[in-house]
Amino acid sequence: MTDIILIKPTMEYAEDILKFRQEILDSNDHDCFAGCNNLRECSSAEEWIKTADIMENEETCPKDRVLSNVYIAVRLSDNKIVGIIDLRHHINHPILSVWGGHIGYSVRPTERKKGYAKEMLRLNLHNCKKYGISKVMITCDCDNIASEKTILANGGIYEKDVCVDNSVIKRYWISL
Repeated sequence: MTDIILIKPTMEYAEDILKFRQEILDSNDHDCFAGCNNLRECSSAEEWIKTADIMENEETCPKDRVLSNVYIAVRLSDNKIVGIIDLRHHINHPILSVWGGHIGYSVRPTERKKGYAKEMLRLNLHNCKKYGISKVMITCDCDNIASEKTILANGGIYEKDVCVDNSVIKRYWISL
């Protein structure tokens, strides 16, 4: 696997953000926008970046939401976005505390099965430490074996299954 970095999205990556979005839409993956904030609904990269900025700031984050950071995972060799991952500063929220967790992520369909999710999560766990998060909850659909392997490879300890809208979600904790 080629080295990647997690960075805050900027307009420098606007074209690739939209290509990433379209590739996920074309993939018909039901959980394809995990960790991407509202990328599915945004009509432009600028709108998505502004939303990410709003979510980072306590004064602008909507009261029914949780402070969070969204990062693009950029491959160093060609400056291409291979994934998107978020970090929710806490899970004191009705959805996040049950099945949403601290972190969500998506890897570009053409870049899957190359180890990017594992590395994205590893890097984002360092970000968790910066925000004082010592125990991270992360979940995956029960049939998402790739995501489960990613979580386990980063120290995830299975806690339990939770049922959400007739789907089973596996819940894990990673101690930092």
